[in-house]
Amino acid sequence: MCCAKRIKRDVARCCALALGLYMCSPAGAAVDDHDLASLPMEQLLTLEVYSASKFVQKVSDAPSAVSVVTASDIRVFGWRTLADILRSMRGLYLNNDRNYSYLGARGFLRPGDYNTRFLLLVDGYRANDVVYDQAAIGTEFTLDVDLIERVEFVPGPGSSIYGSNAFFGVINVITKSGRNMSGARGAVEAGSYGARKARASYGWHDDDREFLLSASSYRADGQDLYFPEFDTPAQNNGVARRLDFDRVQSVFAKGSVGAIRITASHGERSKGIPTASFSQVFNDPRSHTVDTQSAVDANYAGALSEQAELSSRVYWGSSSYQGDYIYDYPPLTVNRDGARARWWGGEAKLVSTHFARHKLVAGAEYQRDYRRDQYNFNVEPYALNLDDRRSGIRAGVYLEDEIILRDDLLLNAGLRYDHHSTAGGAYNPRLALMYKLAPSTTVKTVYGTAYRAPNAYELYYQVQGEGGQKANPALKAENIRTRELIVEHYLNADTRITASAFHNSVSDLISQTIDPADNLAVFRNVDQATARGLELELEKAWGGGAKLRTSYSWQQAQDDSTGATLVNSPRHLAKFNLAAPLPSTAWWAGAEAQYVGRRLTRQGSAGGYWLANLTLSSLRLARGMEVSVSVYNLFDRGYADPGSVEHAQDAIRQDGRSFRLKLCAAF
Repeated sequence: MCCAKRIKRDVARCCALALGLYMCSPAGAAVDDHDLASLPMEQLLTLEVYSASKFVQKVSDAPSAVSVVTASDIRVFGWRTLADILRSMRGLYLNNDRNYSYLGARGFLRPGDYNTRFLLLVDGYRANDVVYDQAAIGTEFTLDVDLIERVEFVPGPGSSIYGSNAFFGVINVITKSGRNMSGARGAVEAGSYGARKARASYGWHDDDREFLLSASSYRADGQDLYFPEFDTPAQNNGVARRLDFDRVQSVFAKGSVGAIRITASHGERSKGIPTASFSQVFNDPRSHTVDTQSAVDANYAGALSEQAELSSRVYWGSSSYQGDYIYDYPPLTVNRDGARARWWGGEAKLVSTHFARHKLVAGAEYQRDYRRDQYNFNVEPYALNLDDRRSGIRAGVYLEDEIILRDDLLLNAGLRYDHHSTAGGAYNPRLALMYKLAPSTTVKTVYGTAYRAPNAYELYYQVQGEGGQKANPALKAENIRTRELIVEHYLNADTRITASAFHNSVSDLISQTIDPADNLAVFRNVDQATARGLELELEKAWGGGAKLRTSYSWQQAQDDSTGATLVNSPRHLAKFNLAAPLPSTAWWAGAEAQYVGRRLTRQGSAGGYWLANLTLSSLRLARGMEVSVSVYNLFDRGYADPGSVEHAQDAIRQDGRSFRLKLCAAF
């Protein structure tokens, strides 16, 4: 009852905040902001997207209910990471274990899953690593969010054009260019928990050439955190001190000449582990992880004729992970766990409109994972526990056809065949029919399948003993079959409603469990699961640039064999985002509220919660100067995310109220 009263009180506060912003942002408020926040709604809601079909198309023609976040949204709402951006989108929710961020969609977020069921693209380049298949979305993500032009999220199965990992959706991060960030620019920020950050960028462009170079550094001291599971005098009464630190450095370069574009990035993050995961000694200052990612992507796109366009890319990627975990065997020992991955690949794609009323897409991809190495050893006294060295290949061919059956009826049909060295071959189709029921209403029906090949970590990682895990080379690929009905309706030129109903059937779901025979974790194809749900979203814009996006999701995900609701699967999600210019000033307000319903944990449940964030930003503090002030978890709500099998904590407490001050300058 107390929890229900608290949630109702938070709802009232969020509504009051939103109403206040709405009342002080009249539709005619004048602003001089030429980015997407100021576009009329009829332009904003017919924005073109690329990620749904691998060619540019109107949102209304895409075979999915695509969500788009722009650079303007990132600035106005004060989002700090890709995880912040994604959690604002319809149907998505986050988990954080105070080391990594994890993404859930439509009721699915499995224990031990490093975002392997989402394909992460950066300018179309596949950014998932090749040991864990991890899509990095927290501070471990390589890019500074100031370099993001837009993020497209395509929910639903995408294996018909992208192959493995496009299971629950495709995330495509489109970066800025020298044209977007011309000249020298810098940013500094400071915030709660000793957080500070600096970025320096330089961009240049002329008619058909452009270049951007940027470097960022971020440090946070973090908090001293209390965990009741370790509340004994021998374990510092459950308080982890100076173990929540976060240190990130990254560089990014992007250049283009005519039809050729080259992008390079490198990032390194060091993060303390306050939770004593994997049965470690609690509160040892040496416990931390280091993640490093590098990539080089060269892309060509040019017209062969008026009816055909060829694009191709070659790329190289690298990732490494190293974790120091402390155990008292005795003696007190540093156990070093790690992975090194290297890969290269290429893709060629042809888009043709040679045949009347058809847009054909044909493509082929090849990727060579020439290092997928995992290791584990005790530092002193030295003892080798794991030295696993692998390589692998993934290859795929795909064909897609967008057919205009009638002026009001569009068919999108695609099929892809993939061969993966660890999972064999797989065919995955997608069929989508888009019917314009009326000039203001489009109805979409979508059917598709997707798969995810087991990764090297799930297949081959094996370390005996405390906090250990067993290998399972017999793992099979998991599969999903999706049916979805989508309705997009324009109430008027500045208001759009999107509604979707979905049904997902997952077979051979790979889950991490504890084997009671030896108390070791192991991945197995143990689950068949079904998820069904409804999603509703309202978008509205006002003439002065104010913009509203709000959504509600109801979802039910359950184990087919038991009928039980899946762990970490909220029944209800709600999102609210309102950006508004404050009258007679150069200031903007970005108000955000999010609700995540109750979730089951391994031993109980984590209660539902409302969060509110508020950002005030000035676009013209002085010539070339911008400033913003953000408050996160505005009402200081206490909440927790479910812990995974490697944690003693059934639920892990998250941050309370925090602040950030940011100053940007253009020279």
